Amino acid sequence: MTVLDPLETLEGEQESAANARNEEAKATGAGESGNAADSEAAGLSELEKVKAERDQLVDRVARLQAEFENARKRGERERNEFREFAAGSVVEQFLPVLDNFQLALKAGGTEKQLRSGVELIVKQMEEILRQMQVVAVPALGEEFDPRVHEALGAVDRDDIPDQHVAEEVRRGYKMRDRLLRPALVRIAHNSKQVNE
Repeated sequence: MTVLDPLETLEGEQESAANARNEEAKATGAGESGNAADSEAAGLSELEKVKAERDQLVDRVARLQAEFENARKRGERERNEFREFAAGSVVEQFLPVLDNFQLALKAGGTEKQLRSGVELIVKQMEEILRQMQVVAVPALGEEFDPRVHEALGAVDRDDIPDQHVAEEVRRGYKMRDRLLRPALVRIAHNSKQVNE
């Protein structure tokens, strides 16, 4: 039977422990460098994802800008087409009036007949305007209103109240509540009312 020296046994155990620590250190070091490589790879992967997401967002913004610009241009084109259509329909309604004026100019007749024809044409035009909701601004005998009347001057009149319309030089028109043009008028200056 072999007798072991306690000192030898202690040295062997210490050597085994040191070997075990070295192996563990090697394994840990390799693990740490592996973890560092894994972290770096994960960081690069995350960076690539962020870059790809950014590129998608930039592309999406560019597409939205292009869609907005196209919608703006389409809206502008549709507004222009609508204006042209509206103007065309208005002109179309007045073409028969123009035809009647041309017929009146070609017709030979007395002054009374010509006047009667022109009066009919004026009625035709007024009817077209009425259908388009265009009405004349009330003027003659009305109190002067600078919102709908434009004064050309004043005339001395005792039969009309002061600051009322005495003469209508040019008729004004409204379309619904919108003033198309003011009535050109002369205002009465009643000296009797002013003195009282």
